[in-house]
Amino acid sequence: MTDPHDRLVIGVDAGGTSTVAWIGEVSDATSERPLGRGQAGPGNPRSVGFDHATQAITAAITAAFEQANLTAARVASVCLCVAGAGRAAEQEQLKSWAKSQGFADRVTVMDDAEPILAAASRDSIGIALISGTGSLALGRNGDGQVDRVGGWGYLFGDEGSGYSIAMAGLQAAAQAADGRGEKTLLLNGFMERFGVRTPAGLIESVYGAALSRQQLAACCTVVFEAAPNDDVAQEVLDTAGTELSEMVTTLAQKLGFESSSFPLGLAGGVLLNQPTFRSDVIGRIGISSDRVVDVPCPVAGALMIASRLARKYPGARGTDGDLDPLFHGE
Repeated sequence: MTDPHDRLVIGVDAGGTSTVAWIGEVSDATSERPLGRGQAGPGNPRSVGFDHATQAITAAITAAFEQANLTAARVASVCLCVAGAGRAAEQEQLKSWAKSQGFADRVTVMDDAEPILAAASRDSIGIALISGTGSLALGRNGDGQVDRVGGWGYLFGDEGSGYSIAMAGLQAAAQAADGRGEKTLLLNGFMERFGVRTPAGLIESVYGAALSRQQLAACCTVVFEAAPNDDVAQEVLDTAGTELSEMVTTLAQKLGFESSSFPLGLAGGVLLNQPTFRSDVIGRIGISSDRVVDVPCPVAGALMIASRLARKYPGARGTDGDLDPLFHGE
């Protein structure tokens, strides 16, 4: 008798803010109506550590089974799209862990930009641009060449991200408080955000509270709120928009794309929740708006990749999961 779980697949999008898992059937996993959805905390192993990240992935998958009213069991295939897992060593570590948990016969692991390509382009050809807590551009051309720009992390990268915008805003506020920089609404904006009465109070609020990178990134909204009436805040956003657009144009040149010949998938809270900023970035890239696809649920792309993997390698249980070189198109 065929186990009904043989026709199920799981897609996971593990990011710096949250981890989301969807369960769907192989035949219709391209739909954004999964059988079950689950959510848990941050799943970026670089930010929260491998143990915490894998706990979040497990919790999200368990919750998805529960919502689908299904008993947790091995399924046909799993696609784990994980922020901070863009390199082979990181992917192999997660893959080995997933196999040990018995999630699926076939497991593939990739970084969190891959599902955006899958959701934005049927053949996964184009460029994905993320600006959320962090930032990254990843692309694939018709020859199968894959490359990326950015994604170096918050210490010496993540330009144009929520974190970098918040940090630039805080620096401008501090310089204004010192008299070293221009007066700006950002100073009062951050003081109100942190509930302090003096500029010096920001020191304790930012350092003493041991805020996470995600919490600091969320403060970028102070910059967006001030920008319409504040030149300093607008300059911060102009710089961020330029940095994001340069990621895409540089990557397009590497992959041999013409200026407007590729699909562009956008994801991340900064790009999707700030429409004026989104439009500015698109304009700086110089791409036609009809080539741009917003991807609010990257996990849908992860589910699509898991479905493609299951269809490409159908068969009996017992495979060791090594039959799945990165497979994205059909």
